[in-house]
Amino acid sequence: MSQQVCAVVVTYNRKELLVECLEALDSQTCPVDQIFIIDNASTDGTYEFLADQGYFDEDEVEFIGLPGNRGGAGGFYEGLKRAYADQYDWIWVMDDDSIPEPDALQQLLAAYQRLEPVKPPKLLASRAVWLDRSLHPMNIPQAKTSDPDLALLAAEQATMSIRFATFVSLLLHRSVIDGYGLPIADYFIWSDDIEYTARILKQEFGVAVPASVVVHKTAKKYTHLNDSGPRYYYHIRNNIWMLTRSRAWTTKEKIKKAINFVGGIGLYLLTTRFRWTGVRSLTLGVKDGLFKAPRLP
Repeated sequence: MSQQVCAVVVTYNRKELLVECLEALDSQTCPVDQIFIIDNASTDGTYEFLADQGYFDEDEVEFIGLPGNRGGAGGFYEGLKRAYADQYDWIWVMDDDSIPEPDALQQLLAAYQRLEPVKPPKLLASRAVWLDRSLHPMNIPQAKTSDPDLALLAAEQATMSIRFATFVSLLLHRSVIDGYGLPIADYFIWSDDIEYTARILKQEFGVAVPASVVVHKTAKKYTHLNDSGPRYYYHIRNNIWMLTRSRAWTTKEKIKKAINFVGGIGLYLLTTRFRWTGVRSLTLGVKDGLFKAPRLP
């Protein structure tokens, strides 16, 4: 496969994890042609830390510092925009706490080559695990069951047809940007990747590749249900945006997701015992989700 592959890594104040991610990229059995580091205005000396270790002595590593913290959504927006402008065929996206195993990219590209003759996928997602090697609950892709023939085709090549995925080791072809644009930067954090990939995979073919493994090195194996702080606001607001303002879902999917969303709120309130910070985040998220709108790229 002679096409050019770049990696986009979004980081914020996690310089040690970022270096671990970069070391994993350097160790790939199928090396990337370029690494774009998108820094969300880190205040922990990330740039100096990388410079001291010689990362900027290599032309293959480019540091792009944003003037302010735009969250994961804004970082991936900028990274994908830059990779697309630089004419890369494939863009491999991940957070700074994503540690791909040495053959992760090789397995993604091998899966593409197996499927290309019959149905070339536009997105390929790695299997994200936590430190104990169990599936990370934040990054389990949803199987696409609406097309049984496509599901069987994917299964025959040791992959799974998917409806959406996250940005924790996702390989996407530049043609999806031609057809579907960029992620919505105003999501800031949470669900920007689900909205973007679901928007693409509503029409296109994408797969999860179990043989491609990435360790998502979060401090805890958590989901939004474990977060009673201000970040829960983004889960609520962004999911309302997805249900009311995005073209990612069919009408049937919207109804099902709305039911699950409301049920999830109830479970969250019970799990957090109606803690004030969670209730406040929920209230603000509902208000802004209903009465504000994201700027579309």
